[in-house]
Amino acid sequence: MPIIHFINEQMCLEIPAGGETLLQAQIRAGLQPDAPCGGKGSCGKCAVRIRETGSDAFHTVLACQTRAQCDLELHTICTEANARVLTEGVSARSSLNPQIEIENIHVESCRRGESTSDWDRFKDALNIVFGARAWRVNLPLASLLGERIRTNDGNLTAVVCGDIVLDAHTALRRHAMIAFDVGTTSIAGYLIDVESGATLARAGMLNPQRQFGADVIQRADHALAGGMDDLTNAVRGAIDDLAGQLCASAGIDRDEIYAASCVGNSCMHHLLLGVSPASLSRAPYNPAVSEAMILDSSALNLRLHAGAPVLMPPVIAGFVGADTVGCLLAGHWESIRPITLMIDIGTNGEIVLGNASRRIACSTAAGPAFEGAKISCGMRGGTGAIDHVWIDQDRVQWHVIGDGQPTGICGSGLIDLVSVLLQTGEIDESGRLTNGSEYRLGDTAVTLTHKDIREVQLAKAAICAGIRLMAGKLGIQVSDVAQVCIAGAFGSFMNPESALNIGLLPPELRRVPIAAVGNAAGEGACMVLKDRGAWAIASDLAKNTEFLELATLPDFQDEFIDALEFGIGENA
Repeated sequence: MPIIHFINEQMCLEIPAGGETLLQAQIRAGLQPDAPCGGKGSCGKCAVRIRETGSDAFHTVLACQTRAQCDLELHTICTEANARVLTEGVSARSSLNPQIEIENIHVESCRRGESTSDWDRFKDALNIVFGARAWRVNLPLASLLGERIRTNDGNLTAVVCGDIVLDAHTALRRHAMIAFDVGTTSIAGYLIDVESGATLARAGMLNPQRQFGADVIQRADHALAGGMDDLTNAVRGAIDDLAGQLCASAGIDRDEIYAASCVGNSCMHHLLLGVSPASLSRAPYNPAVSEAMILDSSALNLRLHAGAPVLMPPVIAGFVGADTVGCLLAGHWESIRPITLMIDIGTNGEIVLGNASRRIACSTAAGPAFEGAKISCGMRGGTGAIDHVWIDQDRVQWHVIGDGQPTGICGSGLIDLVSVLLQTGEIDESGRLTNGSEYRLGDTAVTLTHKDIREVQLAKAAICAGIRLMAGKLGIQVSDVAQVCIAGAFGSFMNPESALNIGLLPPELRRVPIAAVGNAAGEGACMVLKDRGAWAIASDLAKNTEFLELATLPDFQDEFIDALEFGIGENA
């Protein structure tokens, strides 16, 4: 069988002759390659350099389109392991009333002549301190109770979550909770101290599911083609790895994490749970399950304290998930009075418009252009990415993350560049480049093609059209919006002026306050752990948020086509 030597990773892998592509070999080796197009050969992001045995030169091929027929060396051209993942968000004003309750209790010893079980006497002690509850039997803990009661004169520290008894210990130990925002592109994790509510550590990583496609449609297709386990195992392994990183950073043990929460869009939610996304893949695109759930961490292969519950907030609709509920929680939408527009611009774009009294949510098919996919020189925000472009003294200037030579352009830089070229006349209102088939940014290798501009037009038109149609459904004008909140990584680095200039945001919003709120979904995931009241509010927000399916509206196509043009915001 052919052997592939992965040069960068210093490892070898045997390949069945003609049996799998180089991309499949990378995945099997655990390398998590980038394949935004899902292995169709259309994005070019999986390019690698290979050298066959006996050859002196390397040549570049697409890993998804090339099979190993003989021994070869493989050199990955680029990696996005250092891509920045947004974990910061606007601080949620939540009270500290955590899901995990910790109290000292005293368990009476069993008297001679009595036969009361250790667990019954333990429950009596719990009822005195926590109030009467229908406590569930924890068999592993029950087997330890007798010894702990005898050796500590009945004095124990009880750790409970609702009617779940998690621990009754005697030693000094820390108590923590962990929250995850599972995004299509990246995953953010937060380790929280139970007693203080302080964030002990936060970290992020790219979602390893990206090796099966950049967007939720490609991943759903992969799942339905027999790859469900690939996707579920990848994301479960990722959050478990992230938990390990956070524990190492804070210097605590996994066994000291007593509860978790997870938010994500509807497809990520289903894949994490191991639920088929089949219903999300066909009309009417409804979720298989949407209600709030509390699961045992072992059901997700998440190594925490034994029996630690995982809180899964509810899903709103087919493509408006628990991450949007998290954003609503973080923004305290249960009490917002002014008409507010919230946009979470990621691989999938979710929009909410309204206030506490009435609000509508929708999902826009913005596509992954703003995450770097389908853009010829596109990449995610990380070292080497151009993230901002502007004009200074009639010259186009740019900033590179890491301050080195640019290797590509990320979403915020792409929006800036298009905005700048509209101002200089290099792009006309139809999206046509006026001086050739591509624009090169100075003396760099970064170029912008007509196809790239078209991808931007499609993405920004979907968002702008969605905003207008939602306003119409609410019976208001876009000019009635009093404030705009931009959530997500892309929105946090995006220049609102550039978004207005290209028409991603309607021109009526030019004089409206526009604020970036960071990873609001992650903040919401933290809130349901830190405040038991937020858990109930989450269900109420989801239940009372109307869903608008844009594709079913008669005016959608007209609004979308009108929004494709550039320059609609110049005179607003």
